Amino acid sequence: MAPKGKVYRGSVKDFPGFDASQDAEALYNAMKGFGSDKEAILDLITSRSNKQRVEICQAYKSLYGKDLIADLKYELTGKFERLIVSLMRPPAYSDAKEIKDAIAGIGTDEKCLIEILASRTNQEIHDLVAAYKDAYERDLEADIVGDTSGHFKKMLVVLLQGTREEDDVVSEDLVEQDAKDLLEAGELKWGTDEAQFIYILGRRSKQHLRLVFDEYLKISGKPIERSIRGELSGDFEKLMLAVVKCIRSTAEYFAERLYKAMKGLGTRDNTLIRIMVSRSEIDMLDIREVFRTKYEKSLHNMIKEDTSGEYKKALLKLCGGDDDAAGEFFPEAAQVAYRMWELSAVAKVELRGTVQPAGSFNDDGDAQVLRKAMKGLGTDEGAIIEVMTKRSNAQRQQILKAYKAHYGRDLMADLKSELSGSLAKLILGLMLTPAQYDAKQLRKAVEGAGTDESVLIEIMATRNNQEITAINKAYQEAYHKRLEDDLSSDTSGHFKRILVSLALGNRDEGPENLTQAHEDAKVVAETLKLADVSSNDSSDSLETRFLSILCTRSYPHLRRVFQEFIKLTNHDVEHAIRKRMSGDVRDAFLAIVRSVKNKPAFFADKLYKSMKGAGTDERTLTRIMISRSEIDLFNIRGEFIDLFDKSLHHMIEKDTSGDYRKALLTLCGGED
Repeated sequence: MAPKGKVYRGSVKDFPGFDASQDAEALYNAMKGFGSDKEAILDLITSRSNKQRVEICQAYKSLYGKDLIADLKYELTGKFERLIVSLMRPPAYSDAKEIKDAIAGIGTDEKCLIEILASRTNQEIHDLVAAYKDAYERDLEADIVGDTSGHFKKMLVVLLQGTREEDDVVSEDLVEQDAKDLLEAGELKWGTDEAQFIYILGRRSKQHLRLVFDEYLKISGKPIERSIRGELSGDFEKLMLAVVKCIRSTAEYFAERLYKAMKGLGTRDNTLIRIMVSRSEIDMLDIREVFRTKYEKSLHNMIKEDTSGEYKKALLKLCGGDDDAAGEFFPEAAQVAYRMWELSAVAKVELRGTVQPAGSFNDDGDAQVLRKAMKGLGTDEGAIIEVMTKRSNAQRQQILKAYKAHYGRDLMADLKSELSGSLAKLILGLMLTPAQYDAKQLRKAVEGAGTDESVLIEIMATRNNQEITAINKAYQEAYHKRLEDDLSSDTSGHFKRILVSLALGNRDEGPENLTQAHEDAKVVAETLKLADVSSNDSSDSLETRFLSILCTRSYPHLRRVFQEFIKLTNHDVEHAIRKRMSGDVRDAFLAIVRSVKNKPAFFADKLYKSMKGAGTDERTLTRIMISRSEIDLFNIRGEFIDLFDKSLHHMIEKDTSGDYRKALLTLCGGED
């Protein structure tokens, strides 16, 4: 069933000892009389390949003079009926039916059109066009042109031709030219040249486009997806993003579609049925593996939790197994992880904050505005927010001095007495230098009963040597104690050793050393019990070397180590740490690994978790918005929308209120 030279990755295979007449008789018996044997129907149909089901339909017609699909429609109901009937159609006719339903009547199901036309191969598109003509005696292109408009329509028509290049021989010069043309058509152009996007993304081969996307990242400093979100809009934007996702990994695209179909309240059953049917004989095993790696739960379990009855049983049969039972990482996922580390190593991303020094800055004038805002009855919070969130930290320090010189008063004390709650914490945090602010957060994390390990990890694992040195100095000045001593007295074991090592600010800052990286990867592999590397080191010695590697090697070197680790073990280091470590030690090492891979994405994830679900973790939200506002908050915004399909601005707006929200949104710096 697999193409020649390729391993079959479907979950449904030809049934051994298949007999079409025997199966037709079994189905007839399951439906005759009062009621029907749904269990027998689903067991038989989900364990036969599509080619075999077509033969069963023909045998049924020959034996009983009846249409099997019509009988199934009559006997079954609801979602279960839709699923079983979809399985009985050949793939091209099933796609044709889905598209016909998507454009029939009032309104259009654009998501269905996007999913099918963005993901199918040239041959599948040709078969679809022919099946549509045969089934409905209509021209598919004409129907789509009549039901859509603009650039969305143009790209759909291009995809409908099924003429994507299929040559795996790639020209480096053309890769560079296409990346440059895409950049000039979008980011570097006043307006957007949509035709260039349509031509390149609609025609070039998958192998070629993957290299174009890598080159685009190198020359623009951002992934192509982010540029598409910024330059295009509406259904056209969604279609182009789907095309890019399918070029990168069709299995990952469908894993994401399945997850979104089932997450939250309610289930998008049409999407769930369509994907489970259409991919069951193509790449369901790959989809399962990506799903489990990406969402840390198996597709099997999510279907089990989200559906019921015979519908659930049939879907689980199509799924083909529960990956949580294996408890291991997958080779395909390892390949994806390796590519991610490669991208992390080559990307030259310019870090940008959202708060810049104010032009025509006048510290004395700002001091007067602030004094006026706090003088007399009531407080003008709006004026305070306007000044504090639109000045750089260095300018705020000048305002502090000007306020003291002009009024003989302590600005921090006045702000403290006039403001309250979340807004007070945010504004007062902005008035401290970055090192003072981090030192204060660390002090709060260790003082009193209990320790806030998450704060210790977030700050210590993500700051560079210069920032760590400044924090140590600020901590000593503010609390007359060494940070290292407080960390030592408040934590224990390997977690303490990690924090103390990071507090030294001793990380190498040089380039990678390939020979050393290979040796370091061996130590990481043996420590995580993923390789039997011959070594005389004791367990303690290995753990010490592992800790030293993660806490003192440079970021470029660690990226190479983690690539070598995948080559050595076929595992991703992040996944391995999650599975083989626990508690604060695991969380600290994960924070380091994720910072090395993509620090803005690490903070985007923390911001998302601070606001998702019931309640808001305002301490985390405030801390990250303050500490990253002049470093990489603009990049964090980009990662946020890439990861969660919603903007940071939108989530803050939805999850906070009042003057606190107003101040956060100003720091955020814009809607994406």
